Amino acid sequence: MDLLGALEALRRPLDRELFPLAIGEAAADRRALRELTGQLDDYLLPRLRALDAPLLAVVGGSTGAGKSTLVNSLVGADVAEPGVLRPTTLTPTLVVNPADRPWFMGQNVLPGLSRATGEGPGALRVVTSGALGAGLALLDAPDIDSVVTANRELAAQLLAAADLWLFVTTAARYADEVPWSFLRSARERSTALAVVLDRVPPEAVEPVARDLARLLAANGLDGTRLFTVPEAALPSEKARLPEESVRPVVAWLRGLAEDAAERARVVRQTLSGALDSLETRVPALATAVARQQAGFEGLRSIVSGAYAGGLADFDEGIRDGSLLRGEVLARWQDFIGTGDLMRSLESRVGWLRDRIVGFFTGRVPEARLKEALETGVEALIRGAADGAAERALEGWSAAPGGAGLLDRLGAVESARLGRASPDLGKRAETAVRGWQEFVLDLVRAEGGERRTAARVASFGVNGAGLLLMLAVFASTGGLTGIEVGIAGGTSVLSQKLLEAVFGDQAVRTLTVTAREDLRERVKALLAEEAARFTALLEAVEPPAGTAAELEAALGEVRAQRHTLPAPAATPELPATTLELPVQPGPGREGESR
Repeated sequence: MDLLGALEALRRPLDRELFPLAIGEAAADRRALRELTGQLDDYLLPRLRALDAPLLAVVGGSTGAGKSTLVNSLVGADVAEPGVLRPTTLTPTLVVNPADRPWFMGQNVLPGLSRATGEGPGALRVVTSGALGAGLALLDAPDIDSVVTANRELAAQLLAAADLWLFVTTAARYADEVPWSFLRSARERSTALAVVLDRVPPEAVEPVARDLARLLAANGLDGTRLFTVPEAALPSEKARLPEESVRPVVAWLRGLAEDAAERARVVRQTLSGALDSLETRVPALATAVARQQAGFEGLRSIVSGAYAGGLADFDEGIRDGSLLRGEVLARWQDFIGTGDLMRSLESRVGWLRDRIVGFFTGRVPEARLKEALETGVEALIRGAADGAAERALEGWSAAPGGAGLLDRLGAVESARLGRASPDLGKRAETAVRGWQEFVLDLVRAEGGERRTAARVASFGVNGAGLLLMLAVFASTGGLTGIEVGIAGGTSVLSQKLLEAVFGDQAVRTLTVTAREDLRERVKALLAEEAARFTALLEAVEPPAGTAAELEAALGEVRAQRHTLPAPAATPELPATTLELPVQPGPGREGESR
């Protein structure tokens, strides 16, 4: 893998939304992601694919600095649109030599902007001028401090795509913080830079230029090329500056266009600086991604805990005998009642068996007891699911990132999420009936043995199966510790009769097996319910391992840096010095080297 391949590998994970949760400084993290993605797409990747391509100089600066007027004056033609209204530059204008037009009309630079010959949002207006030498292009960018957010963001994007910044400020605004935040960014990324101090009153050229030079040095930008353009009275807002005012800038740009070696040095200086900036930007981004991943894990843990609690609620419901206190008990007592029957239980098991056989062979409505059991279990499942959903929703509302996710979902959908699914009833009915069939299969299998076949036959498979179901809901820990007398004696009756048919140990085994099967079916239903929450996470969650992928990609970029030719040595420059112009009157300017 070479350096280009390493950068392409770094770019791939950035295609996704990496910061969907409002955790930490998510807005700043998203902005850092956009800036890194933009510089990779707009500068690093296209420049590495064509190191000898024309150099792009972006003319940027504050509102009213005179950028468009300066561009028109540099090329001697009305290519940009100056004016008094703000913002003036709405569609960035790229001025190129006719020989370089095919390169810039393709998607080699700023591929996210369409090419146009007129005005239009999201477009890059390309015009040609023979006044610019081949190998150099000028881009008039929107204001860095525009009142229009999209313009500010576009200005930052264009500056990040530049090989060279031609930064324009004025005598009135050169000390403003916004321009200096961009200039410090240029310093941190080693971007090639020249500054034009525009609209300077002739009598203030020397003191203002010296003060700006002082500020440049104080901010680590000593040695920056500094041009001054004195204020001139122009006949109209669309007029160009006097030729002598911009002659030093024109001469410098022309020399840059004619000197391939100097262009290459500028390109490699900025390219190296952009690569160096990855050393801090990518780890910071990876840390932010890891923070997001921790947020997702926290939200997933809340759901897991809520539905584990739902399963615990169901477990408690089948242990405490509450299912045998409602309709089930009523259907049981329709036949046998309690009282005297309980007192004579030990001496009248044979009589009971006869009554139970009659109950389960048609003389008593067997279906009504089975339906009562089914309805009770379904209600228990729904209660557990409702409670789990409510807990999960409350947990998300209070957790980092959870409230924002619910806000995005909307109040109505969030409220629905806090209750069990509308179709849970049907799914629970299917699960309970499947379990009842499983219990009957257990009874058939156990009744297939010779020692129990006759006794099972005397009760019938359905009768023995229903007794086993009753035992599941009336016992704890197998059949030990049965609550004697619970639900009017139902548990004791079912136990005694089952033991008479299968024996003590077999009853314990059958009950545990039946209970575990029901529990697994309910667990699966609750997992389906929990999936409503986790599906929301999966829809927006970055792929696992994205942070590590970014770090690994940066390591590969670091390993391949040696394949980038080093820039030629930059001549040693003293702290910024000024060659101030002779000032016979307005329209003269000086150049600092």
